[in-house]
This record gives sequence, structure tokens and C-alpha cells, in this order.
Amino acid sequence: MTLDDATVATQMRDAARGGDAAAQATLGQLYLDGHGVPRDMAEGFYWFQEAAHRGVPMAMNMVGRCHENGWGTQVDHDRAAAWYRRAADHGLDWGFYNLAHAHANGRGAAQDLARAFALFAHAASMGHARAMYFMGHYHEHGLSVPVDLARAYALYGKSAESGDYRGRCAWASVLAGRGQVDDAAALLRAAIPDAPPHFLGPLAGALDASSHPALHEIAADIRGQGHL
Repeated sequence: MTLDDATVATQMRDAARGGDAAAQATLGQLYLDGHGVPRDMAEGFYWFQEAAHRGVPMAMNMVGRCHENGWGTQVDHDRAAAWYRRAADHGLDWGFYNLAHAHANGRGAAQDLARAFALFAHAASMGHARAMYFMGHYHEHGLSVPVDLARAYALYGKSAESGDYRGRCAWASVLAGRGQVDDAAALLRAAIPDAPPHFLGPLAGALDASSHPALHEIAADIRGQGHL
């Protein structure tokens, strides 16, 4: 925690207590992440709710995230999906993206892959890099849409260009298959810092199975540098 972090948190707290909705949303994130304040998910959830009820779309989305993951409150997928829907109704790309997952997984919303794809597509049209990746995944595997590898690969490339770690890894796989191993390795190394351990473990296993020594080195680095 730096002095600047603490100063910003104090300023946000004062503004939030004064009813500033944007400050309330920011303060919620500070408590969730532990930036400038001790990490306190319940406090973060409280401030997200305050901002959400004052009409801040990202706060609505974060109330949904808290309900989905049990951050400062009990897990409640129905409430999570309802808040994602509200965020989407306010035009938030993350609202469309998270509501798509609710429909894809049947958690808090009826399982409907076609509806999920449509929501991913809407978020992607707004520039959402993760949604681009999932559109590509649906096209690659024929989930509610016909298999279209050219479209899938184009979407992976766009997602990678936009910085999503899943998109970078998917596009790296395509490049490696085309023999562009150095380009693939560069993308994988760029993806690693943003990827969570539950993603990196299977990735390292897949790289171990590759026929390219350069990709084996990346798998070793993932394990050796404490990413897992």
C-alpha cells in the first residue's frame, strides 16, 4: 500500500460518503482489490450496491460479480444474472458479456447457447476483447452456430490484438499450427502475466505436449516462475 493509494482511497471515501455515485463505485473496487485500504469484500459489495442503486452501470455489473462469486455476500446466481441484465440494459459491454456466460452455463438464466452467442456478439461489437474470444470459440466448435474456422481464427486474432489472454493463447495455437512458432511464443509470453493459475495449469500441460521445444520452454517458465 503506497501513500498515494491511501490518499486516493481517503478522497474516494469522503466523496462516496457524500453521495458521489462514481466515487462509490471506485471505492467498492478499492476495497475489493485492497488498494489503499485493507481488502474487505463486504465493504466493497456495500459500496457497489450504493453506486448501482444510483445508476452506475459498472457498479451494477460488479454487484452481479459479487453475487456470482460470493464476494462479500452469499453466492446467488439468480441475483447475479438479474444485475448483469440491468447493466446490459444500461448499455454496458461487461453486462452483455457476463449475461452471456449466465446463459451459456445455465446459472441464473435459462441455458441457451444461441442467446449466449448473441450476447457475446453484442459485447464484441462494442470492442470487448474477451467476448471476441468466446465468439471465436463458438465458431470453432460449432456451438449454436455453424463451424467456421476462418471466422473463428479472425476473432481470435482480434481478441489477441485487443490484449485478451485467452485470445492471445488461441491465436498462438493457430500460429504454431502454421509453423509460426516464434510469433506464437511471443503471444504466449505476453498472455502469461494476465492469466490466472487455473488457466495456466492446463496451458502448461498443452505446451508440454507440443512438438516445439520453444513452447516446452514456456511451459517450464510457467512452472518455474511461480505462476501456478
